[in-house]
Amino acid sequence: MVGLIGTKVGMTQIFGEGGELIPVTVVEAGPCTVTQLRTAEADGYEAVQVGFGVKQDKLINKATRGHLGKAGKLNIATLAEFRVGDTAAFKVGQEIKASDVVVAGDVVDVTGTTRGRGFSGVMRRYNFQGQSATHGTHESFRGPGAVGACAYPGRIWKGQKMPGQMGNKRRTVQNLVIVAIREDDNIVLIRGAVPGPRGGEVVIRPAVKAQRKVRPASSSSE
Repeated sequence: MVGLIGTKVGMTQIFGEGGELIPVTVVEAGPCTVTQLRTAEADGYEAVQVGFGVKQDKLINKATRGHLGKAGKLNIATLAEFRVGDTAAFKVGQEIKASDVVVAGDVVDVTGTTRGRGFSGVMRRYNFQGQSATHGTHESFRGPGAVGACAYPGRIWKGQKMPGQMGNKRRTVQNLVIVAIREDDNIVLIRGAVPGPRGGEVVIRPAVKAQRKVRPASSSSE
C-alpha cells in the first residue's frame, strides 16, 4: 500500500452507530501525483515517489523543474517516497486519490511537523516547577536551577533539560484509525489528533506495528 501526502484541515467530532462521540482530525489527502518510480534494478529497492500541493513557479529551481516535468506537473510543492512491493501497478504522472489508498478501518501512522513555539524556558518546555518565590531567591524564579555536574564529568550532560527551541519537530503518531472517507473532496477523517497546526502538511503511511484492521465506526459528519 502506497501512502498519501495531505493537509491538516482541523479537528471536529462525529457520532458513531452507538451514539459515541468520536474526535477526528480532518485531512485533505491528495490527490497526489506519481513523480518517480524506484526499482530494484536501478535503485536497489522498490518505491513510489509522489507529489502534492502547489508551489509558485519562481520558487522551483531548474533541477526540480526537470524532475517534475517527467510527471507533467512543474509546480508540485512537496515530495514523499513510499516503499512498495512492486512498482508495476504505478506509472509516472498517475494521479492517486485518497479512496485509492485507504478505506475506513485502516490503521495508519501519521507524520507531521509540530507547531513551532520559539525559544521557551524550562517551565513551559518541560513543565518545571520553578524556584521558590521567597527565602532569598532573586531574579531566578522561573529558572532551571543548578545544572552543573561537579568535578565529574566537569561538563553539562548531553540532553540536559534547559531553555531552548520548543516545537517545530518532525513527529509521528502511530496506530491511528481511519474513521471515514469523503471521496468527492479527498477528505479523510482520522480518529484522534495528528501533529501540526491547521494547514500543516502531513504524511499518511500504513501502520508499521499494527497487524490487523480495526472495525470502522459507521458515522456521519452531521
